[in-house]
Amino acid sequence: MSSNRKGDRRERELVNKLDEAGFAVMRAPASGSATTRELPDVLAGNGEVFYAIEAKASSGRPIYLSGEEVEALIYFSQNFGAKARIAVRFDREDWYFFHPGDLYVTDGGNYRVKKETALAEGEPFDSFVGGPTQTRLGDADD
Repeated sequence: MSSNRKGDRRERELVNKLDEAGFAVMRAPASGSATTRELPDVLAGNGEVFYAIEAKASSGRPIYLSGEEVEALIYFSQNFGAKARIAVRFDREDWYFFHPGDLYVTDGGNYRVKKETALAEGEPFDSFVGGPTQTRLGDADD
């Protein structure tokens, strides 16, 4: 399966999970290619909190995001009034969420998430949607 098709399938999966958790949610069609503006993959809100989400999936190899992708997500989020989040999913694992500022930045200015990092430091889906919470430094005002 091509990586684009797999990514589309994973984005739809995330949209469905967020919908089941009570969020109003939409997937930006062809995010990034339908317009000259970079758009997040998913927009979600529950009346109290609103997220602009860049979603990435991998079989197990590290996930990389370009500096431009992350900057565009932050810019959109600030203008839209949403919290920017990076959602990652590795095969046979659930979704994990990161604030962009919590991601590892490579020497080249790109961002990376390893599977081990996602499992150890990412916010699990249930916590993200308001289930059992996990207190994290820096999340209090964001």
